[in-house]
Amino acid sequence: MFEKFKSGISIRRIHVWLIVILAFVSVTVVFSTIRLTRTFYRIESAYRKNIDLQKAARELMDASDYLTEQVQRFTISGDMRFLEQYFTEAFESNRREDAISKMNAGPETQAALMHLQDAMDNSVALMNQEYYAMRLVIDAKGYTDYPDILDSVTLSPEDATLSPEDKINRATELVLNDDYYELKDKIREGMRESLAEIDKLAKTKEDAESDSLEREINIVRTVIILQVILTLIMLYMTSHLGINPIIMAADRIRDDSPIREVGSKEFRYLAQAYNKMYSKNKSSIEHLNYQVSHDELTGVYNRAGYDFLLSNIDIKNAYMMLFDIDNFKGINDNYGHDAGDRALIKVARVLGSVFRDDDCICRIGGDEFVVFMVHASGMSERTIESKLNQISEELSNTDDGLPQITISVGIVNGKDVTDTATMFEKSDEAMYESKKQGKNTYTFYSAK
Repeated sequence: MFEKFKSGISIRRIHVWLIVILAFVSVTVVFSTIRLTRTFYRIESAYRKNIDLQKAARELMDASDYLTEQVQRFTISGDMRFLEQYFTEAFESNRREDAISKMNAGPETQAALMHLQDAMDNSVALMNQEYYAMRLVIDAKGYTDYPDILDSVTLSPEDATLSPEDKINRATELVLNDDYYELKDKIREGMRESLAEIDKLAKTKEDAESDSLEREINIVRTVIILQVILTLIMLYMTSHLGINPIIMAADRIRDDSPIREVGSKEFRYLAQAYNKMYSKNKSSIEHLNYQVSHDELTGVYNRAGYDFLLSNIDIKNAYMMLFDIDNFKGINDNYGHDAGDRALIKVARVLGSVFRDDDCICRIGGDEFVVFMVHASGMSERTIESKLNQISEELSNTDDGLPQITISVGIVNGKDVTDTATMFEKSDEAMYESKKQGKNTYTFYSAK
């Protein structure tokens, strides 16, 4: 398991899973939002229904009060306009009947409807009393044009024998006495109880819908938080596994370095492929550069390598030594070209063993070698002389089957010249001075 994670996490697989999860979460958000909207609609509908039911309950009382006002005005004034308005309300407006119809909305409104029906029954009883009072006024006034329903009202023998004035008084008493207002109070009580049931029903629905709304809000809140977290995870994974490794890889490529094998599995695969190509290419370039800059026979720098070193060396802190093998043509002529090649190899090997690793050895011609002693500003001529004596001693050894080899050397301190061209020129002059002195010796160039 550890090795599996060590090899990298597949960003493709992560993205697929995150997209699937985000899609599921998004669908859940949409679904929850729809449910939340429906809950709001239910709350609004319940609120409106509650308002309608309360209005319906009050309509019955308003209608009853309106009828009371009209009948009282009629009994007191005898004005037929109030009688007409009474029956218009009772048989045309039908506010009481409409209230009962609105209240009969379903099982949950039955308790409120029952109390409203009691109020309606009391209102009907009150109307019977009002009809009787209106009949007394009609008889007292001698009206002949009135609603047919009043023909069914029969006055009691006692009331029928009353005088017109007493009939008016009797009618007024019937709509103003305690019995009348007791019925009115019963109507109001039925209405109050009906309103109380409506409020109770509304409170129950409100609590249920509020609980449902709170649940839906919590679901939406949770899903949104989850969506935000998943989005942040996706951003982090994309950045950590994809973008950052690409940025670092670009920097490494710019610096001509291998790419770090980090990030997603896919990027690590690309990094490994690139690093393999980089390694092969680097090895090929190094091999090619080595071949271009090094002498194939001796392994030291060739003329191309010498030219590069000469153009980049800090001459003020370096010595340049030009070595020339004495009588090299005689070695080739007397011992053969193979011996000549071995002699060149021996000279290169001895120079490499005596000088420091930092020093640069070059073969610039058939039998000419140059040594750059770098970082040598504080080196004394005596130290250089010691190295040259050691070289001469080793080259004079014939145990390897080669004839004794001698060299002539010209030495220049970079402080004594102004440029690299002059440096080579003076070392060449010093070397030829050694030749003039009989060879197998060395000469230091002096600027004095």
